[in-house]
Amino acid sequence: MKAFCMVGDWRKTPSMERFADGLRRVMTANGYAYIVEPRSDVQLVFNFVDPLQPRHFHREGKGTFVVTVVENDQPASDILKAGYPILVRSLGNMMIYSDVSGAKPQTYFITLEQGCYPVRADDDEERFYQRVFERLRPLATARLVIDNRFDPDLPEELWEGDQLTQGINRAGKWLDSMNLLPTPFPLEELVSPRELRHIKRLYGIGGLSYGNLSARKDQNRFWMSASGVNKANLERVGQDILLIKGYDDKNQAMEISVPPHVKPRRASVDAIEHWMIYTEHPQVGAIVHVHAWMDGVPSTEINYPCGTLELAEAVAEHIRRAEDPSRAVVGLKNHGLTITGRDLEDIFERIDGKIIPQVPMS
Repeated sequence: MKAFCMVGDWRKTPSMERFADGLRRVMTANGYAYIVEPRSDVQLVFNFVDPLQPRHFHREGKGTFVVTVVENDQPASDILKAGYPILVRSLGNMMIYSDVSGAKPQTYFITLEQGCYPVRADDDEERFYQRVFERLRPLATARLVIDNRFDPDLPEELWEGDQLTQGINRAGKWLDSMNLLPTPFPLEELVSPRELRHIKRLYGIGGLSYGNLSARKDQNRFWMSASGVNKANLERVGQDILLIKGYDDKNQAMEISVPPHVKPRRASVDAIEHWMIYTEHPQVGAIVHVHAWMDGVPSTEINYPCGTLELAEAVAEHIRRAEDPSRAVVGLKNHGLTITGRDLEDIFERIDGKIIPQVPMS
């Protein structure tokens, strides 16, 4: 069952209560059941927060996405700068920001990648709320692949890595030298030092995890940078670099070989995307994902969240259409790039001088 719920105080003002009623109508009109109390199987939670004291919603289900909803009557010269810290503090996947400081309310969406999109007002309220739903649809329909199954079966000769893990280590340093780490966007301009520390704790980025790298080991396995690690210092097998050996589609979990004596880190949320590409295209030897851009690249049309089957399938489709799938560059709408190569050196040679650090948002 497709379901959503609402938490927080949406009755604080008449305008916010009207907005909540509109969200309920459009969600139910598009086939989603309204659940009064949050449950672990609810796909979407609308968390209505106070802009001065935003409270986060504690997710009970791994597949639950949270949309922070805020109304602000204080004028802001920059909506992104006004709203982004609220999104961070509330632990949302996305924010609906209602600016009611003027004569006519204005509605914006704000994303963790710093997208900031206005939703055009309409004299017909139902058309307006349908536009809002279209922005929500990627979250409402997405299926996360974030579970891991760790098997302590990594052969002893690989406990210290191999030539491929050494190549991943060098590639992480290349990313660092290209100033794509720790983040390709100026977070320091949007949040305070305290809030930046909060971001690093909450999202496990350690300041350095945006982006990932992988290299094919053999037909069914590939090495990949782990989640939440310093990409400029990828050394420890089982913690910094993982050997992905498969995907359990029944349980929607990545299968990972690790040394028996290591407490492993989790796989990058993009592991499912890499797995799909390697499985379909034997000629692909390496993949790099960065939160950056290049001119003239084909792009996915829908802004699906990271770690979802839908995003992985959309990227895989573009790789499939490429003239040479082993050397493709695909834009992920409002997010970044996925680049395939015969090896990591091939990728970095091809993108040298072409990377645009700021991802265009639309």
